[in-house]
Amino acid sequence: MLAQLWDRVTATQPVPDATFVLATGGLALVLVLWRATWPRVRLGVTVVHEAGHALVGVLVGRRLRAVHLHSDTSGLTVTRGKPRGPGMVAMLAAGYLAPALLGLVAALLLAAGHSVALLWLLVLLAVLLLVWVRNGYGFLVLLLGGAAVALLTWYAAPRVQSVAAYLVTWLLLLAAPRPLLELLAAGRRRGRTSDPDQLARLTRVPAVLWILVLLLASLAGLVVGVSTLAPSVV
Repeated sequence: MLAQLWDRVTATQPVPDATFVLATGGLALVLVLWRATWPRVRLGVTVVHEAGHALVGVLVGRRLRAVHLHSDTSGLTVTRGKPRGPGMVAMLAAGYLAPALLGLVAALLLAAGHSVALLWLLVLLAVLLLVWVRNGYGFLVLLLGGAAVALLTWYAAPRVQSVAAYLVTWLLLLAAPRPLLELLAAGRRRGRTSDPDQLARLTRVPAVLWILVLLLASLAGLVVGVSTLAPSVV
C-alpha cells in the first residue's frame, strides 16, 4: 500500500489547457470576492497563516507550544523563546507571507504536472498541524479538511483532482492580499494585536509600512503565480 501511495504522489498528470486554468481562476476569484464565501476561504488562509508562523518559529529556534483556529476565522500560534530579535520578527512576518508562498509553490508543482503531489502536501500540512492544535474547533477543521483531501486523492477521478488542485492554488494566490487590504482599510480600528502592530513594536517601523511591505510581497507572489499557471495572460 505504501508503494502504491508513493506511486500516486510522485506520478505526473497532464497540464490542462489554458481555458481550464483560467476557468478555475475565475471561480476562485468569485469565491474570494463574494461576501458569502469569503469567510470559508479565509479560514483556509488562516490555516496556512498559522502554519507559516509555526514553521518559521521552529526554524528560528523557538519552541512551538500550540496552534488555535477559531470559528471567526482568526487564529493564534503560541511559541516560546526570546521575545525580541530577528527570529521573532521573522516568525511574525511569516504568517501573512505564507499563503502567497504556498500558492507559488503550488503553481510550480502544477506547472510540472504534479497536481496529486500538491493535494498530498496539503494533507501533510493538516496532519502536522493536528499534532499542535489545542482547541476543538481547530482540530475538527483540520481533521475533516485533511480527510476530505486525502479521500479526493485516492478515489476521485483525475479531472476532479485537477480541478481541486488548481482551485486551491488560485485561492491561495488570490486570497493572500485580502486580509492585508482589510487591515489597511481598518486603520486604527484594527486594534493593536495584529502581526504588523507587533512587528511595529519590535522594530519601531510603523505598522502601516509593515502592512504595505507584506501586501507588496503577496501581490508579487500573485503575479509570479499567475505567470506560472497561465503565462499567456501575463
